[in-house]
Amino acid sequence: MQLPTVDYKASDAAAQFVESLRNTGFGVLKNHPIPQSLVESIYKNWQAFFNSEQKNDFLFSKETQDGYFPPSVSEVAKGFTVKDIKEYFHVYPNGRVPAELEADVREYYRLANEFAAELLSWVQAEAPAEVRAKFSIDLKDMIANSEQTLLRILHYPPMTGDEEPGAIRAAAHGDINLLTVLPASNEPGLQVQKTDGGWLDVPCDFGSLIINIGDMLQEASGGYFPSTIHRVINPTGKASTKSRISLPLFLHPRPDVVLSERYTADSYLQERLRELGVK
Repeated sequence: MQLPTVDYKASDAAAQFVESLRNTGFGVLKNHPIPQSLVESIYKNWQAFFNSEQKNDFLFSKETQDGYFPPSVSEVAKGFTVKDIKEYFHVYPNGRVPAELEADVREYYRLANEFAAELLSWVQAEAPAEVRAKFSIDLKDMIANSEQTLLRILHYPPMTGDEEPGAIRAAAHGDINLLTVLPASNEPGLQVQKTDGGWLDVPCDFGSLIINIGDMLQEASGGYFPSTIHRVINPTGKASTKSRISLPLFLHPRPDVVLSERYTADSYLQERLRELGVK
């Protein structure tokens, strides 16, 4: 079994894409409108940033959750006790970004956010009427002018052999948000969990865009759209000497948006951040 790649320009792209999301929790798109040259520029320039000491000038703020998160404070996935092998930088609309890296990142954030609104419209249009009725407002309007949508620039460093036993680049987890938009990484390793508990490699064809469902969309849809468990495994052989840069955009509704009878977007997010130990 392989995850299907959907051509964004196909006449039935929306139906194919949402069917893939529904069946696997993931959708893979080619021929999408986000320029590959912009993604490549971000990968190259942020690799240099993570290789420098400058990153320590941007240490994260616990209040705003923006800035640089070193490996020592990396996340522990829900249900795990070992930290992931990664470092990352959080970019919010009003958050800090190194001046020389800002133009590309802000442009990518804008383009990916606009594209994501279109994908959310596809999800809503292709959902059954009884599922659409659960949404308190249109899905695309949930993220309109949201200050919560997060661009995370991730760096998975080369393997050293001194990693903590059981640690991997990103332990199995689900995302908190509505959808996550991710350009295919410069190195493989992303896997999605199948319904039988096995793991499926997500295509990493450079130029593809990978989208997965987060817990908030699962909550808002009454479980119709499943949040998928995924992970990033450690490379072996020659690949273990290479860094991996990843650029997920986590689409978060505005805090006041009602997800379900149980949660607003804010109450859901705060609960999960406490579980992750970052609040």
